[in-house]
Amino acid sequence: MTMNLIWLTSAEHLNDYMIKLVFSDGKVKIVNLESHLDQPVFQPLRESSYFKKFTLNPFTIEWENGADFAPEFLYSIGQ
Repeated sequence: MTMNLIWLTSAEHLNDYMIKLVFSDGKVKIVNLESHLDQPVFQPLRESSYFKKFTLNPFTIEWENGADFAPEFLYSIGQ
C-alpha cells in the first residue's frame, strides 16, 4: 500500500475561522475550523485575535500554544 504524504505550502487567514490552504499537491482548499475547536488545546483558538496568529511550520499550521492540525485532516475537511 502506497501512502502519499501531504503538507501545506501556504496558509492565509480569510475571516472568522476560515483559512485558505495550499497543499503540496497544488490543491487549494478552504477550511472552516470553527467546529473543530472542542479539545482543551484548541480553547485559546476560539478567541478570533489568537486564531489569526498561526504560523506555517514545515508541514502544517501551528499556534504559539503548540496547537496544530494534521495536514491530512485539513485536506479531508477542506473544500
